[in-house]
Amino acid sequence: MAARDLVIAVHGSAVPEAGATTARLADSVRALTGAPVAVGHLDHQTPSLPHALADRPGAVVVPLLLGDGYHRTVDIPAVARAFDCAVTRGLSGEHAVALALYDRLRDAERAAGGAADAVVVAGAGSSRPGGDDGTLAAVRQLGLLLPVPVTVAYCSASAPAPAEAVALLRARGFRRVAVATHLLAPGRFTRALAAVPGTWAVAAPIADHARVARLVAARYAEAGAEARYAGAGKAEAEYAAAWAGKAGAGYAAMETGCAEAGYAAAEAAAKIPLRVACQRETLPL
Repeated sequence: MAARDLVIAVHGSAVPEAGATTARLADSVRALTGAPVAVGHLDHQTPSLPHALADRPGAVVVPLLLGDGYHRTVDIPAVARAFDCAVTRGLSGEHAVALALYDRLRDAERAAGGAADAVVVAGAGSSRPGGDDGTLAAVRQLGLLLPVPVTVAYCSASAPAPAEAVALLRARGFRRVAVATHLLAPGRFTRALAAVPGTWAVAAPIADHARVARLVAARYAEAGAEARYAGAGKAEAEYAAAWAGKAGAGYAAMETGCAEAGYAAAEAAAKIPLRVACQRETLPL
């Protein structure tokens, strides 16, 4: 039986580098899943999500969104229903996102010449109830990995703004304030973050990080498991979806356990409780 198409629903940007970033993600997901993978845009770029789905009825749609705002909860499901497509969960709150942020932050700190003494996690911002939950989860999770203060800022809709958050930390005496970019691809928000005064380092967005590709692949696996077990009853379907989230993302030659080389030192330095560090074993990283 042929694999179902996978359509990655992205916001889109007028910045040319955004398309290249999501294309790299699509290539990685295609290699992990073996599925036909396309990208559908909500704005600015083509093909639009409706056009992408019109050519792929019945596809699995993975919202490439870090929050559960209007796009994730309203307009993507509405478009998908018109083409009989399944919509998975977004990326909000996943540990894989925080670990990708950690990697990008460390890259930026190395380029700047040393570690930050405070970090601002900058998300897009949402006026919808719960729309900022993904950014707040990333703040909590990144705070477990870092031995320095971690605060939040939003590029729109919510407060504080990144410039305000950085200024507040500098007023408290922190001089190496880094920005962890809780955004997926280059765009006007990433350009604005690069121009925030007083920053020590500004991390790159995360859409083309390997952990994000594995998370998208895991979402696709969950949708496949749910479809296979649709007639088997609620308990069996829930078990299948849980299995897909834990092991079905084995497309990826995933890292296993707490002994991951890239994070062992960071976890030890941050004194993460064993139960927190080992929780990654149950997640599609």
